Amino acid sequence: MDILDAIGRTSMVRLRRVVPSNGAQVLAKLEWENPTGSMKDRMARAVILRAEEDGRLKPGGTVLEYTG
Repeated sequence: MDILDAIGRTSMVRLRRVVPSNGAQVLAKLEWENPTGSMKDRMARAVILRAEEDGRLKPGGTVLEYTG
């Protein structure tokens, strides 16, 4: 698997102890499983792919990460 394929494939876990047994099903996403440990990975990948597709980002172009 390419590291980029890992983006957005984070596991979901059911939280059984924070709600009553007859209550709603509550799920949590394990965002730290993303390559950089951030939920922003999906957005960043989408922005880069779109820029590549429409020609705004050329091979060898530079991408600046501004959220750090």
